Amino acid sequence: MGCFKSLPSCGQCLGSMNCCKPPELLERKVFLGQPTPTKFAKNEVKNTKYNLVTYIPKVLYEQFKVFINLYFLVVAITQLIPSLRVTYVYTSWAPLAFVIFITMMREAYDDLKRRLRDNEVNSAPYKKLTPGGVVKVTSDQIKVGDLIYIEKDERVPADVILLRTTEKAGSCFIRTDQLDGETDWKLRLAVGTTQKLSSDDEVLRCGPSIYAEKPQKDIHNFIGNFYSALPTATEEPLNIENTMWANTVVANGTALGAVIYTGRETRSSMNTSDAPSKIGHTDAEINNLTKLLFLLTVALSIALVLLKGATSQWYKYFIRFIVLFSYIIPINLRVNLDLSKIWYSICIHKDDEIPETVVRNTTIPEELGRISYLLSDKTGTLTQNEMVFKKLHLGTVSFGTESFPEVKDHLINEYSNGTKQGTKVRKTLAYRVKESVRALAICHNVTPSGTEESAEEGEGEVNETYSGYSTTEKMQYQAASPDEVALVEWTEEVNLTLVYRDRQLMRLRT
Repeated sequence: MGCFKSLPSCGQCLGSMNCCKPPELLERKVFLGQPTPTKFAKNEVKNTKYNLVTYIPKVLYEQFKVFINLYFLVVAITQLIPSLRVTYVYTSWAPLAFVIFITMMREAYDDLKRRLRDNEVNSAPYKKLTPGGVVKVTSDQIKVGDLIYIEKDERVPADVILLRTTEKAGSCFIRTDQLDGETDWKLRLAVGTTQKLSSDDEVLRCGPSIYAEKPQKDIHNFIGNFYSALPTATEEPLNIENTMWANTVVANGTALGAVIYTGRETRSSMNTSDAPSKIGHTDAEINNLTKLLFLLTVALSIALVLLKGATSQWYKYFIRFIVLFSYIIPINLRVNLDLSKIWYSICIHKDDEIPETVVRNTTIPEELGRISYLLSDKTGTLTQNEMVFKKLHLGTVSFGTESFPEVKDHLINEYSNGTKQGTKVRKTLAYRVKESVRALAICHNVTPSGTEESAEEGEGEVNETYSGYSTTEKMQYQAASPDEVALVEWTEEVNLTLVYRDRQLMRLRT
């Protein structure tokens, strides 16, 4: 059974750095619904930057990397030496301490919000299928090998293999915008062996297991196999179409998935880097201006030392002049800037004109005011990604928005008259309109939702018309591309509606 290689104890590798390496990730065979003897990564989301031990050292290191803070720290240290002191000690340390305190509180506030968001995700409830029935678990309690129900509009808590779905065809659409930034829905297919079973409980009775490749970053490929022991030994290959990665969202129906990767081993976590400390353009500009002012104070100090004349204590006078001229660099500017950032973030969060806006970082909110150009593609990054069909062009004839009622009339006339098979058809304008609209209505990967499952499926033929549905019912469509949905919604508008679809059959209603 694939697992992590065991790590040597630190006593076994003294003088070596091997004990500090992360565990090696290996391929695995997972027996579903059974406890796994191998200890895999805990299924928790952790995006915080600090903990109780690292908080103060990390914040201080990040702050004193900035030149203005380092400069005032050196100035404050010189005031601890009596021979270099030119003012009271607290007048140097108090402003610096206040600046660092404000920054530390801001960092703590940002990290606390990250922790609260992580806790919300980790405590999300899910249903788990066990031999004893369905039980409720939280996201961080999910383990490799568990069978998890994922409802419509629910986040996928771990990397899973899709075993069953409430859709008869075994298809399921997922939204992957939080994984790859694309708003188009992706089609996923359930494992054929388990989708054919009469109930979810039979999945556990067939002795299922899954071979999965080692965890990796590639979200577009997967290699695996599904094994079933009962009623006969079967093996079914798995690929990317059978997977649902963590942080994707189920768009339709209810899915039953088998967990294969959790926590830091998921594709989402492996493609996520640690949160960096961000520095905005305003901070960088202030830092550069501080360096120029520092060079000015150095030049003034050298000039005053030369005017005073050469003495054995010249370096003390030089440092004293540097300290005296330190007031040229306003430390209160950092205080005003940090407080302004916090207030600006609060105003953004509470602005009624942009509801539900979340400020995830109070370090660089002023960068929004520096935006001059927005560069975007047409995948819905900055738009609602809703497509509308505008024109139908048939050779020398075109139909626009205002002439769509004519298209509807042509369809009504053609379908009401009917055409016997085998008879020669004159290709009139109405006939060409009918064939074009029908092509748009059937040449796509759109699936209607909300249809009545009890409707008759006939003899298995693809019928052009179907009257088993209410003509007043507004259909809902699911597809990987909004372009295809726009085409099918338009065919519904002109009275040719897609009402049913599976892998073998499509039904249209006129």
